[in-house]
Amino acid sequence: MKTAKRAARARVHARPAKNRRRPFRLRLELAIQFATASRTVPSASAFRRWVRAALDADARVTVRLVGLAEGRRLNRAYRGKDYATNVLTFVLNERPPYEGDLVLCAPVVSREAREQGKKLAAHYAHLTVHGVLHLQGHDHENRRQAAAMEKLETRILDRLGLPDPYAPLPDHE
Repeated sequence: MKTAKRAARARVHARPAKNRRRPFRLRLELAIQFATASRTVPSASAFRRWVRAALDADARVTVRLVGLAEGRRLNRAYRGKDYATNVLTFVLNERPPYEGDLVLCAPVVSREAREQGKKLAAHYAHLTVHGVLHLQGHDHENRRQAAAMEKLETRILDRLGLPDPYAPLPDHE
């Protein structure tokens, strides 16, 4: 009996081997704002998983899900485009810890997923990852940047068990 107690006590106090690295855990402050009547929006826990997967440093992020009117208003005010777009990223702090807002327009995301034959959750995941990468300074202003960003997005989505969003879809004719 004493040996069993001693062995249990030894396990509690055992230290990990020196060559093992503990997994790095990012600090993420995440706020999710559901400002849309859409019923097909993924859960807050799904957004947390996607945001965390795309981060390379600590961050404070707000993800706001909006309808067409707010999406259009924001796109017009900040990009000069008079239509609702799928995702907008507003960077408040471009160095770690990153800080910013992602705005996803639920009706646009749903329409795109339907038109492109993609699962809705996978499309939300892709756009969330895309927005978080913008938050960290990634861009796609030229071909080289676009290729690098797409490769990174694809790698992150693969780790999440999701398909390559840039792979051609089979014909459904």
